[in-house]
Amino acid sequence: MAIRMDGKKIAAEIRGELKGRVEALKARGIEPCLAVILAGDDPASKIYVRNKKRACEEIGIRSLEILLPESVTEQELIEKIRELNEDRSVHAMLVQLPLPRQIDSLKVLDEIAPEKDADGFHVVNAGRLFTGRASVLPCTPAGCMELIHRAGVEVSGKTAVVVGRSNIVGKPMAQLLLNENATVTICHSRTRNLGEITRKADILVCAVGRAKMVTGEMVKPGACVIDVGMNRLENGKVVGDVDFESVDEVAGYLTPVPGGVGPMTIAMLMQNAILAAEKHG
Repeated sequence: MAIRMDGKKIAAEIRGELKGRVEALKARGIEPCLAVILAGDDPASKIYVRNKKRACEEIGIRSLEILLPESVTEQELIEKIRELNEDRSVHAMLVQLPLPRQIDSLKVLDEIAPEKDADGFHVVNAGRLFTGRASVLPCTPAGCMELIHRAGVEVSGKTAVVVGRSNIVGKPMAQLLLNENATVTICHSRTRNLGEITRKADILVCAVGRAKMVTGEMVKPGACVIDVGMNRLENGKVVGDVDFESVDEVAGYLTPVPGGVGPMTIAMLMQNAILAAEKHG
């Protein structure tokens, strides 16, 4: 049985650590503020925003919610972002994805001032990450790295495989592993003989959005397996991209779903907001 990488527990520890930094900022007369823009009525997005607000309240960050209708135009959304860019009381912001169909997400995200980019999605922050400079890190990959570090798993010199190539998780995850001297392979929907590649991984990160796609026979014995997937089955149960039962028999370390990467993503968002207040408050 693999060692559980308990994201819920570790995220709680991180929030406790962040409280002290918030108190230090408030002692200097700076109240960290995270603005969240939610456009439309996506149920999952509403849950995510509620969880982020709860985390802000626990740590002491001021949470500013901007709720916009499904019919909002791209220009109206951009104007709201520009307004928040100019507001010195707002230290960090994010636009909750997905956005309504009429809006170009990349165009909108690029309107956020890079120093206020809480999600780390801005092209400037992505460029800084990929050129090895200090940057705002995307929350989910940063949370995965924190899980790896706190489990005591060595990254340098190891073979790492990332299944998934999204701009939000897959690509930055691979870069963070590469930055710590892992030898990294990225797999995707066109990859042939996926199992042959994943079986070589000392560190395996699964982020494709396909329920139970990675099975025990695809995992190297003793590997560290990070499951980023969140998939809802017909019976309502939420499962990851990893077939937990079979992989649990093989892996050395394994994240549960739920309770693994998800809580870490929100913890890293809180950290990004506090970093922004510390640097630019």
